[in-house]
Amino acid sequence: MKKRIGILTGGGDCPGLNPAIRGCVYAAQKYGYECVGLIDGWKGLMEGAATPLNREITEYLVMKGGTILGTSRTNPLKSEDGVKKCLATFKKLDLHALVAMGGDDTLGVAARLYKDHKLNIVGVPKTMDNDLNATDYTFGFDTSVTRAMDAAQSLMDTGASHHRIMVLEVMGRHAGWVALYTAIAAAADFVCIPERKIDTSEMIRKLRESYARKRFALVVTSEAAEMPEAGEDKIKHELDQFGHRILKDRGMGEHISQFIEKQTGIETRFAVIGHMQRGGAPTLFDRILATRVGIKAAELVHTGRFGMMSSLVDNRIVGVPLAQAVGELKTVSEDWFELMELMF
Repeated sequence: MKKRIGILTGGGDCPGLNPAIRGCVYAAQKYGYECVGLIDGWKGLMEGAATPLNREITEYLVMKGGTILGTSRTNPLKSEDGVKKCLATFKKLDLHALVAMGGDDTLGVAARLYKDHKLNIVGVPKTMDNDLNATDYTFGFDTSVTRAMDAAQSLMDTGASHHRIMVLEVMGRHAGWVALYTAIAAAADFVCIPERKIDTSEMIRKLRESYARKRFALVVTSEAAEMPEAGEDKIKHELDQFGHRILKDRGMGEHISQFIEKQTGIETRFAVIGHMQRGGAPTLFDRILATRVGIKAAELVHTGRFGMMSSLVDNRIVGVPLAQAVGELKTVSEDWFELMELMF
């Protein structure tokens, strides 16, 4: 009887998950394993909801966004008997190993299950925020920035036509990588990220100068940026099972645009690209990266290197300890601030 590998996708969806599933399934079958998918992340492992996976099922996933396995923000560490249920399902499904695809939260659970219960588990890093340690890039990031870059260009077109200041709010729960890369690539006039306190007087000065020169301006802000002067500190956020703010309703884009218009007297509009960054076909970069880390995950299982994550390091796909990848997010470091001063 063939050994069986379970695959789950947890946390927020992003382009590249389906190609990663495909890569893992293709490599696993080459090594002589069969695969099953757990439905809706850790929730599926807790409840025993599984579906078969093979080459035929996954053949055309490389160009599809989202995840055919579904996902959730369920945290078995915070659910009653959650870990016990996960271990029971692992045994019931006769799994030899589990491949967990996700970001800091999903892989944090994987690291705990390996550390505390020696579960045969490996990780695949995914997050459109690019905030996971021990890997140069995560799949989903390139696609999300490409979507945001296109949106920024559209905003500049209408901003120039109507002589307005435009504010684009992009995703990025804790890190400003999406906002920073979007702002650089779209020639924005100012960027707001959570890692750096927003100098409101400097922002208004630069926007006035830009507007005086070309009669429009563009600001890119992360959804997680903070600016008390714009009223952000008055927003009350719900928390998910991992203790993170659920960012919704009136966001930073709206608050910043209102602040700018009040301070400058210039008509200002905002747009939120939101979940459109998560959907749609992955870019070439994300298709290839996701495929490579999916294949590496199967290799890690085959060689018995559990408690590891497939990682992109210097354009090579290598195994790194899960413990190195989780616990502390990779945020925009101070060495990027000088570049921000130059560009914005």
